[in-house]
Amino acid sequence: MGVSKQQAIENKRAIVAAADKLFRERGVAAVGLAELTKAAGFTQGGFYNHFKSKDALVAAVMDKATEDGAAQLVAAIEAYKAKATDPMKRYTEWYLSSGHLADIATGCPLTVFAGDVRRLGKEARQSYARGLASNFDQLASVIGGENPQEKRKKAIALFSQMVGSLQLSRAVVETDPVLADEILEYGRQQLLQAIDV
Repeated sequence: MGVSKQQAIENKRAIVAAADKLFRERGVAAVGLAELTKAAGFTQGGFYNHFKSKDALVAAVMDKATEDGAAQLVAAIEAYKAKATDPMKRYTEWYLSSGHLADIATGCPLTVFAGDVRRLGKEARQSYARGLASNFDQLASVIGGENPQEKRKKAIALFSQMVGSLQLSRAVVETDPVLADEILEYGRQQLLQAIDV
């Protein structure tokens, strides 16, 4: 007896969720199909009922992660505006915080997958690029000034520095937590000063 359409959707979501968790923890290349299907509670045959390949799954994970990340960013911007605080400053403070440093599981997917994306399939790379461009647009919308091109340039520069600081901090946090904290702190200080310029 086959599964209902709703159950098939839920099964596919379960596979994507399990893959997202594993990919964030260990990287896409380090996770094999057998491990993915086991974590999602499916057989490899069950996996192929939903995805034609691991690349197709990676693209679905990237779509979901970047959509969720964009929704979180929009919600954060709206919350900051509602509190009458500068959204770019508050977002920077959160992004380069010890809490976000530790939150690989649900933190910004643009940072988590930055090291993997160039080795992924075309669909996943395109999804990542769309998510990144959307992020730049959202951040540009809250940067002061009237020239849209200048606002976008500043958003790209600021966000690129945030991602770099967070990645470097994560790279050393287990072996040199003091250095990891310095990277976050000084990166945050410099970016907050740059936002005011």
